[in-house]
Amino acid sequence: MTSYLSRLNPVPGFPEYTGPYKVGSIDVELPISELDSPSPSPDESISTVQYQIFYPCEPDAKGKGLSWIPTPQREYVSAYARFVGAGTKLAEFISFFPRILHYISIPVRKNAALLSPPTSNTKWPVMIFSHGLGGTRNAYSHLVGSLASHGMIVIAPEHRDGSGPVSFIRDAPSTSHTEKTSAGTKKRKVEYVKLSHNPSREVEEGRNAQLRVRLWEMGIIHSSLLKLDTGDKLTNLDTSSAPLSAFATKLDVHRPGKITFAGHSFGASTVTQFVKSVYYSPKTASAPSDYTPLFTPSSRSEIVSQITPQTPVVLLDAWCLPLRAASTRWLWDLPFPCYTPGGPGPSNLLAVESQAFFKWNVHLKSTKRLLSSDPSTASPRHDNRGEPHFFYAATSAHLSQSDFGILFPYLTKRFLAIEEPERILRLNVRAITQLLRNNDIEVGPTSRADLEMEEGSPEATNDDKKILAKGAVRGWVFISTNSDDAGDEVSNKGKVEDTQAAAPSDAVLGNEFAVGSEGTKTSA
Repeated sequence: MTSYLSRLNPVPGFPEYTGPYKVGSIDVELPISELDSPSPSPDESISTVQYQIFYPCEPDAKGKGLSWIPTPQREYVSAYARFVGAGTKLAEFISFFPRILHYISIPVRKNAALLSPPTSNTKWPVMIFSHGLGGTRNAYSHLVGSLASHGMIVIAPEHRDGSGPVSFIRDAPSTSHTEKTSAGTKKRKVEYVKLSHNPSREVEEGRNAQLRVRLWEMGIIHSSLLKLDTGDKLTNLDTSSAPLSAFATKLDVHRPGKITFAGHSFGASTVTQFVKSVYYSPKTASAPSDYTPLFTPSSRSEIVSQITPQTPVVLLDAWCLPLRAASTRWLWDLPFPCYTPGGPGPSNLLAVESQAFFKWNVHLKSTKRLLSSDPSTASPRHDNRGEPHFFYAATSAHLSQSDFGILFPYLTKRFLAIEEPERILRLNVRAITQLLRNNDIEVGPTSRADLEMEEGSPEATNDDKKILAKGAVRGWVFISTNSDDAGDEVSNKGKVEDTQAAAPSDAVLGNEFAVGSEGTKTSA
């Protein structure tokens, strides 16, 4: 009877997480003035940094679920409507109706007590996950919540660079967009910045401006995590949250190379640019004169010692266009730190494509170069340390790694041909957790249900050998980074010619429907 009634419920819902731990969540917004910035701020009007923490909580912890649409909900619903093309008046109407979107709840326990880490060093491993265009701190809740259920603390930022549908900054200086809340605090609205999907100098400058904000935020977030672990008193402007003191001494953020950096789409671009910018910052002085760094941390900043060749990197549907700007070409041509002398090779590098991105041939060639040991060559070949873990999930689209695919399965199947959205997310989680285990980061076991094993098989395993093997899992296809095709080239003037111009018609890129023929120009 319960199952029957749940099918009649019009409110979209999430499945339960499959890891061994229950999941808690805390909303965080911290004043920049209390944090140590590793580099100067690119935008002085951004006075706070905001993120959601997903973490293993006490199994019997009480607490209500977390609303998927952030507060103020009507503003976010209206912004999403505008984001997918609705006019201002229609968007305002949609923000009131249908109200069912307001009732979507993430299956976490808000402000629940943090579980004591059972790891050998009595600290939880940490991941920072960067969202894509149209994303928020909650837009990837099922993926990051699933990782938290396997024994991680995942930090999900809300970037204030104009890449989200909308965002709000508490206690910002008064502007024309300032509004008074019931609590008496001020919020400044950060609107979505729409940029063309076609490569151009203006687009490069616009995306670089957004990346400057995103990279600076990543550095600030790292600074805040160090302070959380050492027990420094920080002012959480989200007064509905529990005290942050519970995280003191519980975060594995001081050991070099132990924080995992992950992201989807523009978030994967952010992670790539952040890791490379930090690691190669000591060499910036020897870079060509036409190189313009987007993030240059101080040599005394602790982020410089955190990112090493051993740093795990996870890229979901990485979008290469923002990385190919002429002004940052020098950094594009350098490999991920794992390939540098003394590094482990690509064993700590995981990339997962949707089928839509896999079929986007021009972009796939760029992604292979990005993941190779020598991105400067148009025909990458892997070195003797092997190839990175590079896969695509069959019958998946760009939205599959976000919450949209799992919340709206009928729509995504009808318009994007997505099949088994829940399974696609489980495959991503399996691959990420096994990558971490292979790199000596302690996470919980993968369940029998996720392993898709028959009755009588072991309940769970800490060595999911199949998920990173070639051809061992249905619909999980290995992609070689070897390429004999020149792919997209660079002209004598240094501009990228026709990069990312051909996009698949069935892709949803940056949460935007790309309806049209082969050759539609779009972004991710």
